[in-house]
Amino acid sequence: MKSSFRPLTLHALHVPRLRYRSLRCVALHHRIHEQLEREIFTCQSIEKRAVQQRGIATSSLSYAEGPKEPPLITVTIPEHFRSVVSQHGDRPAAIFRVPTTDKSHGLKRGPGKITLTYQDLDIHSDVLAHSLRSLGVKKGERVALSLGNVAEHVIATYALFKLGAVLVPLNPTFNEKQLVTALSHLRVSVLIIGAVTDLAYKPCRGRSNYALLKALIPDLKKSSGQIESPSVPTLRSVIVADNTPWHPLPNFPPLQALSAITPFSSLLPSVDYHFRPSPALFPHPGPVVPDSPLSPDEIINIQFTSGTTSNPKAAMLSHANILNNGRLVADRMGLVPEDRIVCPPPLFHCFGCVLGLQATATTGAAILFPSPAFDPTATLLMVAEHAATGLHGVPTMFAAELELLQSPEFVERLREAAAKRSGTEDALFTGLRKGIAAGSSVPEPLMRQLNAKLGLEDLVICYGMTETSPVSCMTSPADPPAKRAGSVGRVMPHTAVKIVDRNDSARVLPRGECGELAVSGYLLMKQYFEDQARTDEVLIKEEETREGDEEEAEGRMWMLTGDEARMDEEGYVEITGRIKDLIIRGGENIHPLEIEEAIMRHELVREASVVGVPDEKYGEVVAAFVAVHKDVRTRTDRREPVYGPEEVVEESQKKALWKDKVKNWVEKHLSGHLVPKYVFFIDEFPKTASGKIQKFKLRELAKDLIDTEPSSGEGEPKAEAKN
Repeated sequence: MKSSFRPLTLHALHVPRLRYRSLRCVALHHRIHEQLEREIFTCQSIEKRAVQQRGIATSSLSYAEGPKEPPLITVTIPEHFRSVVSQHGDRPAAIFRVPTTDKSHGLKRGPGKITLTYQDLDIHSDVLAHSLRSLGVKKGERVALSLGNVAEHVIATYALFKLGAVLVPLNPTFNEKQLVTALSHLRVSVLIIGAVTDLAYKPCRGRSNYALLKALIPDLKKSSGQIESPSVPTLRSVIVADNTPWHPLPNFPPLQALSAITPFSSLLPSVDYHFRPSPALFPHPGPVVPDSPLSPDEIINIQFTSGTTSNPKAAMLSHANILNNGRLVADRMGLVPEDRIVCPPPLFHCFGCVLGLQATATTGAAILFPSPAFDPTATLLMVAEHAATGLHGVPTMFAAELELLQSPEFVERLREAAAKRSGTEDALFTGLRKGIAAGSSVPEPLMRQLNAKLGLEDLVICYGMTETSPVSCMTSPADPPAKRAGSVGRVMPHTAVKIVDRNDSARVLPRGECGELAVSGYLLMKQYFEDQARTDEVLIKEEETREGDEEEAEGRMWMLTGDEARMDEEGYVEITGRIKDLIIRGGENIHPLEIEEAIMRHELVREASVVGVPDEKYGEVVAAFVAVHKDVRTRTDRREPVYGPEEVVEESQKKALWKDKVKNWVEKHLSGHLVPKYVFFIDEFPKTASGKIQKFKLRELAKDLIDTEPSSGEGEPKAEAKN
């Protein structure tokens, strides 16, 4: 593999290059003509030599550009997919492990398997695309998918790409408010959702979506052929994938009783539940022709950046963005058609849909989804059952998997699964070498354990953000071990990165200094959906001078990531912190503002501020500082007292706030993953002269309280923190 960055040139640094005639006049006036002439020719020689010596760092400034090879793909996703199908049609494209149902619930069937070859995926997505068109889906319309890592999700993804409709993947654990906000913000016309939302670590014990759909569409039994949603007026159709056979507990009525709903199975009449072709309904309906020709630069995917929607930022990405990013990630990690990559990260996230699905789909490799939502048991079983060559994950996923391997009973179960596949007693994980770790920082001890216990010798780390499609920096299997564990690697091909002064984005810092990481190249989003103000905050147009008889301004766009970083002499980038307030909990982005707003809606709360604090398991967790009104008491008890039916609750007790009361409030109004792990009561917040809360002081205070206070059984300080 070629070097992951090229040396800095004067033009790339935007150093003004005056024309020779102008310099000569200045030199003559100041009697230094000869000196300036020597400097000009020296600069020209340096630049020429830098271009010739691609791959060698020659600048002392924190700027690097990736190589120009391999060339960017200049076609759309459907066009490229057709070429992959023609080469690898008989190879498995995606394999799905059907969840195991607890036998105590009365269902005896064990885990099944759904395998889609590239040809299967092509045919099924064609069939679905024709069916969606019959529902009125057109090019440019926004269609939301609220599904787990299931076959319906992958087939629908390619069906929408072929139609030219815009894929909007949503977190299936969204509650009613979050779902309505997302659908309304993007004016979605069609929603595809599961009858039950699968939950991480809880296989076959999901959440029924009946109440959510009832709130979205009050009359689910209306048979007019078109739904009516007062909260989302643009919503025209709701398609439900029936996964109730694997969820015996959630109460979801039969789909045939809900005439306003379109069953997903009715849109794929050519296949049964296991996506096997039904000969009676073939031949294939023919290729999909969009309403108008597709272009690589057209928007095909809108991703919410933080996983929350109270104040949504929806990044608009094109065919060229995600297709090339997936292909270049595959190239750097060394994917080949023979690879079988197990991918637990969700498809609604860039990790699953780009680093996972697009990376394998551009190379003819197979992607294996062990469960609809993360389940460490299913993940390791799928690795063993299919002799996987790669495993993706965020640090919390890897930690859960390593913990499982400490159980001798589970290891024996893995050996049985592997022996059933191979017919021999081979050692576990013999073929497992590759994988991606992303989502949050990966501690070096964890990297060593993954190598020692799972054999992930070629595990790489990816850095990126939704707005950059997402990966801009990445390690390589060929990098030295210290660089692979202590950095996010070097800049990707066709991409430029620089470290700039946080107070002056035009000033590039010397190597080794910390500043804000900025990214440029093909991978930048077009903008945030209908939010030009916040787009302008992060996408900065930088003027540079082009050579020629007359100087012309040519703008180059840079994405300010909000992450603090530094670059070493070899071009390796280390992320040292976050300038923005975003909290990354186990690879999932959490924006403090949503939690703050929810807490402050409580009648007893005067002010609230939320920060991220370090955590061994999740990397970072949520800590909430709460200030109450003057007449409200805060109790030192962790839990709210429980009163008997005959007890009289004094008025003073009604104006008291407990830590668990704050947590329960957040869980009720938001989602479980947004509930603070720590709650601290505070009299007054540290603020600047302009009245802004100084969050960096709150972070330090939280760390001190967590470290010094005695903890209860769940690791939370007993005493309230008063500032």
